[in-house]
Amino acid sequence: AKCIPGTSRGKGMQASPRNRIRTMNLRKRSSENLALPSGASPEDTPERRSRDAKCIKYSWFLLPLLLGGLLVLALHPTWVVNPFSATSIIIGAAIIGMIWGLLQFLVIARIPIRSTSVDEGSSLVSGANDEATTQRLIEIYEAIYEGAESFLKAEYTVCAYFIVVFSAVIFVLVSWGTGWDFARGLFTAVSFVLGAGTSIVSGYLGMKVAVFSNVRTTVSAQKPGWTACFNVAFRAGAVMGFSLCGLGILMLYLTALAFRVHYPVAEDWIYLTESLTGYGLGGSSIAMFGRVGGGIYTKAADVGADLVGKVVHGIPEDDPRNPATIADNVGDNVGDVAGMGSDLFGSFAEATCAALVIGSSIGLTGGWDAMVFPIIVSAVGIAVCLVCSFLATHIFPVKTEAGVENALKLQLISTTVLMIPAVYGAAVGFLPPSFELNAAVGIDKTLTLSPWEAAVCVIMGAVGGLVIGLLTEYFTSHSYKPVREVANSCKTGAATNIIYGIALGYKSVIIPVIVLALVIYGSFTLCDMYGVALAAIGFLSNLATGLTIDVYGPVCDNAGGIAEMAELDPAVREKTDALDAAGNTTAAIGKGFAIGSAALVSLALFGAFVTRIRHSSDDTLFSNGVNMLEPLTFAFLIIGGMIPFAFAAMTMKSVGEAAMAMVVEVQRQFDEKPHLLDANPTERPDYDACIAISTKASLREMVPPGIMVMGTPLLTGIFFGVTAVSGLLVGSLIASVQLAISMSNSGGAWDNAKKYIEKASPDSELKGKGSDIHKAAVVGDTVGDPFKDTSGPALNIVMKLMAVLALVFADTFYAVNAGRGVFNLS
Repeated sequence: AKCIPGTSRGKGMQASPRNRIRTMNLRKRSSENLALPSGASPEDTPERRSRDAKCIKYSWFLLPLLLGGLLVLALHPTWVVNPFSATSIIIGAAIIGMIWGLLQFLVIARIPIRSTSVDEGSSLVSGANDEATTQRLIEIYEAIYEGAESFLKAEYTVCAYFIVVFSAVIFVLVSWGTGWDFARGLFTAVSFVLGAGTSIVSGYLGMKVAVFSNVRTTVSAQKPGWTACFNVAFRAGAVMGFSLCGLGILMLYLTALAFRVHYPVAEDWIYLTESLTGYGLGGSSIAMFGRVGGGIYTKAADVGADLVGKVVHGIPEDDPRNPATIADNVGDNVGDVAGMGSDLFGSFAEATCAALVIGSSIGLTGGWDAMVFPIIVSAVGIAVCLVCSFLATHIFPVKTEAGVENALKLQLISTTVLMIPAVYGAAVGFLPPSFELNAAVGIDKTLTLSPWEAAVCVIMGAVGGLVIGLLTEYFTSHSYKPVREVANSCKTGAATNIIYGIALGYKSVIIPVIVLALVIYGSFTLCDMYGVALAAIGFLSNLATGLTIDVYGPVCDNAGGIAEMAELDPAVREKTDALDAAGNTTAAIGKGFAIGSAALVSLALFGAFVTRIRHSSDDTLFSNGVNMLEPLTFAFLIIGGMIPFAFAAMTMKSVGEAAMAMVVEVQRQFDEKPHLLDANPTERPDYDACIAISTKASLREMVPPGIMVMGTPLLTGIFFGVTAVSGLLVGSLIASVQLAISMSNSGGAWDNAKKYIEKASPDSELKGKGSDIHKAAVVGDTVGDPFKDTSGPALNIVMKLMAVLALVFADTFYAVNAGRGVFNLS
């Protein structure tokens, strides 16, 4: 992994009494590059333009996809006959989403990397230029850019080998399980490759945009007011949100249309939807590596930097004298952006595939448009999120610090409210007045449903997601009592802080689980298991907005780190910290959405698994549901409940080991270079060594958890049969959702308790920064880092990935002794 160009070659330091940033040994610019024309900046050099052009170049990869979508619309007969068909609506919305994301990126790209004084009133595209500060900003930006890119390339190289090998496994096992139906085996493998590829592209694009935007957020924070800096960070999130949603919908639907050529008859669409399940498996597999690998990377650097820098030596966060600070900022992009983007893409793909498999029989009476109704909901969601985005940037622009959090929460609330009439209109427009659906339980049992019932299921999911999100905010924001109690517990040390934080996490599980239970009961009562799948789609209906807000947080966090490392005016760091604080709160809301949706997606995938086994066995298995009192099923129910704890233990220990190595390395550098801690140091830290530790640890440690999660259902189905798999999936779901909520909320509470203490004055009860109370809070925050950013979020993928893998290989499991496995257990 690379850091700052030229810093690893042993160049000598040149002292500068003005800034500690010289410890970074930033690459010297030639006098020709610094002697720029009036009004120009160092970014106008050929090298600077080349790097930005490289970022812009990646955004244009969307163009072939846009043209392909338009070509499908032009050639598809329904477009000529009915421009409001499902095909035109879905592809049209996907294209609009990608175009909107591209436009947001081009707006950001117009902002030059040019430092100005905080009280200057000139515009962002012209004005005075502090050349030395601008040079530092560019160097820091390049360091983060190259570090993030080198790690993702290494990670995705590993993923590429995995995709090649596992796609071959899918082709062989699915073909064998379906009686050597090579078409289904090939289609499932192809959809797996497409899903994995789309997930990689989404994560890589998100990282590129985040790194490209964070320094521009820092520059914009130098201007008066809050509108400019907020809009840059918000638009950066919008690029990721709308591009990912548009790309995911477009790839999934084009794949379905391609498979429809081979399965033109409605009676065969069950095979089409089963082949599409590989798309969800591909997305979720890459999300597993992205979440775990990125989480280990970022938290190893974060914990190491905090423990040695802030606790032991009392230097500020993101201080350039800390050798782990660049790795910490790189981690924000590879973990919180790329990993999170792949995670939510996987949720979308799996929820859609589950709904299509369960609802494939709808095509017999309602036709193609009715069967693809779940994709139509996601397409409508893009339009709703696009309209609501104007609330933050144009209609109610952010003008005060308090307005930042309000603007972000307004996005979530407004999109949820507007989705209610939009979903009802889509249901009435694309579903027939009545349509039939095969029940998940019962032989020859057919349900007759109406559009309003399907719409209510989606709406229940959307509203339930918002409720869980707001409850998450209550337990993780320092504006409310629970986090303030955690902050007060720091008065008696780190131990009581950790006790209070864990208790808060456990307590925060209660109401979200009740909400999930109500949504599941209501949606199942209305539309059977298909209703549960629609509720999961409802949770993700405003995914573009959720992704926008999730990416916004890491961009602001990086912007603050850049401001600290470049030693800009303290007012800039205060402004970026305020932006980041609001992002932390809304990110917690986003985690609540993600966990709730993952629970419903996992349950929907389980329903699809049961549906597929019934179809393969001609209703000899699971026709009356899954009997949890069967010994084999109950035994694996217990084993399934153990998997999330084993996974959390593996990922937590991985972070701990990497953090220990990081702490040792940082302390070694401080010991060997004592002048590094001087106010005006004459030595520089070795950033590359810390980046190498995080990179090696994450690439090494992300493999074992992935093997466990993917291997367990595969081996269980082959050796013990489908009843054992049923118990395994249910146990994993029940334990994962509880553990994910508690770990994420405990970590969020510790983080915001620390921030609450940091805002306190030295003469207050909490004593503020640098006090023993603050050090106790930092210890809690470091414990919470892997809780909320590594293990907790990755548990979402555990329950989804196990379920979708079982769904893809359902026919294979049944082919082994009629579903009883190699051991032929009954």
